[in-house]
Amino acid sequence: MAKNNYLQSKNFKGEKRMNAQKKRQSLDSFTDDLLTKLFTPPKKTAKPSQSERDNIKALAAQAKEKSLTRPIVDFFSALIDAHEKGFDPVSFGYSKDELVALCIKHQEIDEHLVSVGGRLTQAIPITATANDRVTEYLEKKDTEAPSGIEMWDQIKKNIARIKAVLKMTDEDWNSFAGQIRNAVDSVETLARLIDLPEPVLKEIGRVTKNYRMRLTPYYTSLILPGKINDPIILQSVPTGEMIENSGIEIPPVAADHSPARLIDQFYPRVLTIKATNMCAMYCTHCLRIAHIGRKDKIYRKKAYGEALDYIQKNTNVRDILVTGGDAFVLPNSTLEWLLSELDAIDHVKMKRLGTRIPVTAPMRVDKELLDILEKSNEKKPIRVVTQINTAQEITPVSQNTFRELSKRCFTILNQAVLLKGINDTRVKMWKLCETVHESYVRPYYLFNCSYRNPQFQHFRVPVNVGQDLVESMYGNISGDAIPRYISTAGGKIPLHRSNIIEQTNGELILSKPWSGEKVSYPDADPEIYAKQSFAFNGPIHQ
Repeated sequence: MAKNNYLQSKNFKGEKRMNAQKKRQSLDSFTDDLLTKLFTPPKKTAKPSQSERDNIKALAAQAKEKSLTRPIVDFFSALIDAHEKGFDPVSFGYSKDELVALCIKHQEIDEHLVSVGGRLTQAIPITATANDRVTEYLEKKDTEAPSGIEMWDQIKKNIARIKAVLKMTDEDWNSFAGQIRNAVDSVETLARLIDLPEPVLKEIGRVTKNYRMRLTPYYTSLILPGKINDPIILQSVPTGEMIENSGIEIPPVAADHSPARLIDQFYPRVLTIKATNMCAMYCTHCLRIAHIGRKDKIYRKKAYGEALDYIQKNTNVRDILVTGGDAFVLPNSTLEWLLSELDAIDHVKMKRLGTRIPVTAPMRVDKELLDILEKSNEKKPIRVVTQINTAQEITPVSQNTFRELSKRCFTILNQAVLLKGINDTRVKMWKLCETVHESYVRPYYLFNCSYRNPQFQHFRVPVNVGQDLVESMYGNISGDAIPRYISTAGGKIPLHRSNIIEQTNGELILSKPWSGEKVSYPDADPEIYAKQSFAFNGPIHQ
């Protein structure tokens, strides 16, 4: 009996040793390298002080007692620092077996079997490097590119001043009709609201003889006083370059892309209905600057009827963009009728509404409009496509408008335009995309400012600058906050650089846009890909 107990005890100890050996063997190469480094005799040897001993001892006790990974990481981190000073673990009285036991403990606690070596020598340094990439942005974003949310106190002061000057009541201010009725459409009115030097006002007066100016009082309130080339004023007040750059405009959507009345069509499955020529404000970088806004027009139903007739007969079309002008400038009754007509066409599956209203006159988005959108969205998806070019355009008011819209439609997409002085730095572009993202809007496109309109050559940004801005966001901000960089040249053509820099023997060499680091990536085997017999079509089923 005693002999059996002895054998059982011996077998148990043997199994325990084997299990411990297996666990040691389960440690990854990162942890093996860490342990090897710690037990390599330091270049300089020294004797730790009593306070250094006490600190390591306290950390070791925490690592052994607590069932947490952090104390173990802190203990090993202190041992790494001590090794740099000339102390190895033996200097503190710790054997390799003791450290191995803690490494195993860390790996067993972690839900994903992450090793202490991987965490300390790989993940934490990589995270620190990544944090360094965004340090400058985080330091500058709120001063170089403040949003309308951060500037709201100043904007509220602007609102009070503008209301007083224009003698607008709260009811006027909070209604779309009041905003349009009190729109800033003359140099004289602008001068009463914005402190601009006399030569600048004269220049604006010269330009507005050719190009119409209109800002809503709300949008005017976003202009920050005393800021030269404020991004809001640049987008809304025409400047002398628009005359100096004038030349032969290449029509952005001329007869060669208009197969029917009010229709533009570049693609077989998608087309645009230019449902109005009106906007709440007129942007200085508008693609249709020569055609939009010279005189506000209400189209007759027979004009829409010709467009709808073309769509009805063209069964290839599935996606309709209703724009203008601005789709939300249409009366609710007209918009509701137009959406119901599109919903009644069987092969039309998707609808888009192009609008700047949520940032130029958000009070237009009332309950009646939201109900109309929700009703149509329940039949077929509606996407609201907006244009926000600077974080300054996002205020608590516009953000709330987007929040309400997001409850009533499929999605909200932003199509920004890359514009000199407005969003052409990393800080400004990153802040724009993050602010838009936080406001229930998906950054979708970033358009390179069009070459077709000589009037705004001064706004154009070189393509390589745009490429840098977009690619710098990869690995640094949320992936779905990064827009696609697009040119408009007879359709939307992507302008992103290829990150595939070499391809040999089935291996791709990729370059990470955010760091330039080159990585190898095995391509799919073309022979395997070419096989017609696979999965449920394999030999076993034949």
